[in-house]
Amino acid sequence: MKAVVITSPGGPEVLKIQEVEDPQIKDDEILIKIAATALNRADTLQRQGKYPPPKGDSEYPGLECSGTVEAVGKDVTRWKIGDQVCALIGGGGYAEKVAVPTGQVLPIPSGVSLQDAASFPEVACTVWSTIFMTSKLSSGETFLIHGGSSGIGTFAIQMAKCIGVKVFITAGSEEKLAACKELGADVCINYKTEDFVTRIKEETGGKGVDVILDNIGGPYFQQNLDSLNVDGRLFIIGFMGGTVTQVNLGCLLARRLTVQAAGMRGRSAKNKAQIVREVEKNVWPAIAAGKMKPVVYKYFPLAEAAEAHQLMESGKNIGKILLAV
Repeated sequence: MKAVVITSPGGPEVLKIQEVEDPQIKDDEILIKIAATALNRADTLQRQGKYPPPKGDSEYPGLECSGTVEAVGKDVTRWKIGDQVCALIGGGGYAEKVAVPTGQVLPIPSGVSLQDAASFPEVACTVWSTIFMTSKLSSGETFLIHGGSSGIGTFAIQMAKCIGVKVFITAGSEEKLAACKELGADVCINYKTEDFVTRIKEETGGKGVDVILDNIGGPYFQQNLDSLNVDGRLFIIGFMGGTVTQVNLGCLLARRLTVQAAGMRGRSAKNKAQIVREVEKNVWPAIAAGKMKPVVYKYFPLAEAAEAHQLMESGKNIGKILLAV
């Protein structure tokens, strides 16, 4: 099969399409003939040599995909050859085929095309497992999303609106703010021209928001704590701004704040399967009902993975960037 190989750690130019061995499936896995895969920030870190795949997962980048079942292991009962599916994977999406544990496979949501479905597994599992399963965001609360126009952000806006949450976002251009507004965000803040802490305090009568989803890390840590309401929860899923900061911890005690962080890729297959089951039960019906839609900025052919990485690192995209296989 063909796959995109990281020929050495470096810039987008190190991504080359090559002929490689087909993956072999285990008894509890299926083989997916991939229709599309989606880019995630983790892919760019892996390309730079900073985020290796977990032991046992494919060495090729790509954390989600959609496609058609081509083979099934002898312990697999739910899926059969020819089924159209999408999946959360530990690696291997930038290829023509991938082996996936059956617990990480999802049906294509009703009303979504096979290729567009590749935009959902990683964002849905990340947002549901962090903000809903862990931070317990619930109806009537307030929620701040940093990077509202990202793949994670555009999904989180829609999911939060489905359950009756007031959504705040930050983004860096008027075009991105408008896109977030269209998806349902209530308060859109340009972080380049406005202090988000001040604006949040103004909009919430000085209280702050209940939950924050952050991908910046160090530089925003104090500001995030300052933006939280009593019993507020900060969930960190990335460190785009760095991992080191100086912070005054007094507010944690005074306002009973909770700070948590997690990634998706390093979780056990059992944990991923549990999250995937929750996503199918709680998120897929909202997509099928038309309350949430895939937000795809651009498709590239698999052979143009380098150009797709350049676009992601430019920060211009609104929503997901997909590779058609």
